[in-house]
Amino acid sequence: MRLPATPAPTLTRAAAALAAALSLTASLTACTSDLPQDGAAASGTPGTSAATDGRSAFFVQADHDAQLAMRTQQPTGPAGKPWEQAIDPQPTDTARYAKDGPYHLCFSNAATDNPWRQVGWKSMQAEVSLHKEIEKFTVLDAEGKDDKQISDIAELQAKDCDALIVSPNTTATLTPAVKGACPKVPVIVFDRGVATDCPVTFIKPIGGYAFGADAAEFLVDRVKPGGKVLALRILPGVDVLETRWSAAKIVFDRSDLDIVGVEYTDGDAAKTKSIVSNYLQRHGTLDGVWMDAGATSVAAVEAFEDAGVPVPPINGEDQQDFLTKWKEAELTAVAPTYPTYQWRTPVIAALKILKGESVPKTWNLPQPTVTEDTLDTYLRPGMPPLHYALCGCEDLPGYPQKWGGKQ
Repeated sequence: MRLPATPAPTLTRAAAALAAALSLTASLTACTSDLPQDGAAASGTPGTSAATDGRSAFFVQADHDAQLAMRTQQPTGPAGKPWEQAIDPQPTDTARYAKDGPYHLCFSNAATDNPWRQVGWKSMQAEVSLHKEIEKFTVLDAEGKDDKQISDIAELQAKDCDALIVSPNTTATLTPAVKGACPKVPVIVFDRGVATDCPVTFIKPIGGYAFGADAAEFLVDRVKPGGKVLALRILPGVDVLETRWSAAKIVFDRSDLDIVGVEYTDGDAAKTKSIVSNYLQRHGTLDGVWMDAGATSVAAVEAFEDAGVPVPPINGEDQQDFLTKWKEAELTAVAPTYPTYQWRTPVIAALKILKGESVPKTWNLPQPTVTEDTLDTYLRPGMPPLHYALCGCEDLPGYPQKWGGKQ
């Protein structure tokens, strides 16, 4: 088994949150993780007020409508195993790939450079360990570099891989490399998309439109008409973040809420706190906060606490630090998610393909939202602050220690 270098030691909460957000945006620029068609730079400059036009080149009405509809569709698959479930699966035949095991799986990983990816990577390794028919698992880590991942994919094609899993660093640049691999080996793409349908399957949660709409609809329901809402974004030009904002913008435009600002935080906890503090000084109060990613949600909450004013309705994600803060401070909050359990699915898909079993062409995984009613379900005592609750790892070998938790 060839593995990448051991991930860096656990960071402090603020530093790790910054690293997570910045590495996410840097590596996803031009990426199309929601659907391969999404992708183009959005207007706006990092560190300045963001553009409020939700209809950027990222916006695809059909994709928006499909994702919002998926939120209420029941997935098919084993109960209690959302990483094996699919929403509206359209099967693709894989009989031509069937072969006898044992198997050699290969994985070209964009990076393990933030807590979300580190949690997922641990889950993927544990999933591999469950399957005795996987004789060899060869992994190359691109360290967030397109040129290295292009080289990695070429190198893996020469290693007699039975199936190739790819989490692309960026879409436009990695598409030719994936297209070149497809005729030689069955390819499974997950997390981030490519602009070709040659992979056997593309695995992803529902997507960014669903995330953005869930958070915006929550604020519309909880904030009084005319209430002042601040939207906090990370950086422009990242598809999964742009689609989150596009969906939220549509919801807000149909509401009576007053969106007093749309600001880029660069994923920096200190900058997030400063922006919120400045808006409180400028407006006297804020009635809601919408965020396109939850890494700095605790910092936003702390800005209200430091000012001695009530924390208004806000959204975060399923990181333990936010969920814990939500519980302890009795926040009015919601947490849309981008589940890390998706890292288990490519291994399962690869084995199905090599056994000639059909898989969904686009494998849409369930994307739960953490609410006040389900919060306790996702709190994980003993797990580190930057652990993601929807890891789907509780039944995997080595849990919780391998994920940084205590027995």
